[in-house]
Amino acid sequence: MPSTTIAEHAAPTRRLTAKGEATRARIVEAASALVFLHGVTRTGVEDVQREAGVSASQLYHYFGDKQTLMRAVIAHQTVEVLAAQGPELDALDSFEALDRWRDGLVALQRARHCAGGCPIGSIAAEIAEDDPDARADLVDSFEQWEAPLRSGLATMRDRGALRKDADTDRLALALLAALQGGLVLTQLRRTTLPLETAIDASLELIRSYRA
Repeated sequence: MPSTTIAEHAAPTRRLTAKGEATRARIVEAASALVFLHGVTRTGVEDVQREAGVSASQLYHYFGDKQTLMRAVIAHQTVEVLAAQGPELDALDSFEALDRWRDGLVALQRARHCAGGCPIGSIAAEIAEDDPDARADLVDSFEQWEAPLRSGLATMRDRGALRKDADTDRLALALLAALQGGLVLTQLRRTTLPLETAIDASLELIRSYRA
């Protein structure tokens, strides 16, 4: 799936000065932090103005409305989420690599004291039904997340680590779905046990296809 939607909203469509780019980035970062803490609905434009230290005219100069700003937040959070998983995400081509990736995800939630959930998934829960454009962006975000999972598992199958009948696309989707569900329950229960259990169950399913 082409990643044009996210790319279009990760940067402004018109050329900005260095100062303008810095101001726009500051607004997006402020909005992203507030949305992560309070959610989309409880984050007002005025809140973003105060957090970013900009005027209303400045904010609306870069973002015509809240919807456009939230699409930029989705793009920003996608980059941050994938970057937080480090190089492990792009090298999930062995059982050991999958275990390291799993441990990194659990460690990240412990460092956050299990608060906040998934920065992308929490946005999806709020606006996917009401904003078709944002929903398309979110689909693209999760596709970017799922793609290295599919690639890594396909590489394992091609190398002979997984059986030829392993449907790596479905296994990758199951792993991402387990991760999202685990993050929701980890956020609610304030313990990483749901996340560990969900991911471990998916990894056990993958191991059942060991060649």
